Amino acid sequence: MTDVDWYTWVKAAHVISVIAWMAALLYLPRLFVYHCEAEPGSKMSETFKVMERRLLRAIMTPAMVAAWLFGLTMLLSGERIDFAHDIWIHVKLLLVLIMTALHGGCAAWARAFAEDRNTRSPRFYRIMNEAPAVLMIAIVVLAVAKPF
Repeated sequence: MTDVDWYTWVKAAHVISVIAWMAALLYLPRLFVYHCEAEPGSKMSETFKVMERRLLRAIMTPAMVAAWLFGLTMLLSGERIDFAHDIWIHVKLLLVLIMTALHGGCAAWARAFAEDRNTRSPRFYRIMNEAPAVLMIAIVVLAVAKPF
């Protein structure tokens, strides 16, 4: 395989990983909104716990790890980015770190629900449900348009 082929396949794997990660980041806080309305210990609450755990462990975290690995592979390949002049990559990486912190927050909130100790409101989770979309828009614009 040539270098171009290799880079293209890594980029495709990165995009697939990011799509899976974003789908989970957009869905998990929505589950939290509904979970807030379920009585702790109820059948519905226990169902949400299973859904949240499976989404986090089977999709969200593996997708995040894959997105980071494929992204870092592209970054370290030395292809197409001039760190001295391409400011967009610094801003994009900062936003990806914020998204990773949001992922960590989701994991902590899922733990709180699993232990029946959630203290946050449905409104909080509705707001958190919007954060990944805003971050995604900014990250995609930076990665595709490279505005600065």
